[in-house]
Amino acid sequence: MNTMQVELAGRYRLTSELLAAGLQVAIPVYDDGVDLLAYHLGDGEVAARPIQLKASTKRAFALDRKYEKRANLIMAYVWHVVDPDQATTYAMPYKEAATIAKKLGWTKTQSWAKGKYSNNNPGARVRQLLEPHAMSPGAWRNLIGGREV
Repeated sequence: MNTMQVELAGRYRLTSELLAAGLQVAIPVYDDGVDLLAYHLGDGEVAARPIQLKASTKRAFALDRKYEKRANLIMAYVWHVVDPDQATTYAMPYKEAATIAKKLGWTKTQSWAKGKYSNNNPGARVRQLLEPHAMSPGAWRNLIGGREV
């Protein structure tokens, strides 16, 4: 698969997860750092969050500092997008992803000084730090701010 196909597969998987959580999804007309908007229309309330998607055919965890200024941005990592049996989604606010990067020592590297860091074969420590951010319908509702539907 080429990178566009991987991104599309990840977007459709993520959209499916959000819809299964009882949330609504909007796709921005152009990508300025937000790939999807997830929202919940409550009783007179709207809870919405922008999402930056990182999709991969294997495991990968990356963070780019260009996203740190986007308010309330959620980083979503969809792994194994072409294998439904292994597919996993991790999601968290950008600040939490940056905290993980700091715990891993990434923020002290030359790559981070240049603006980003990526790991295309995350080991046990990375997976351990990501595990609390594994997504389920309830986790998506909590992260977006929607109530039980």
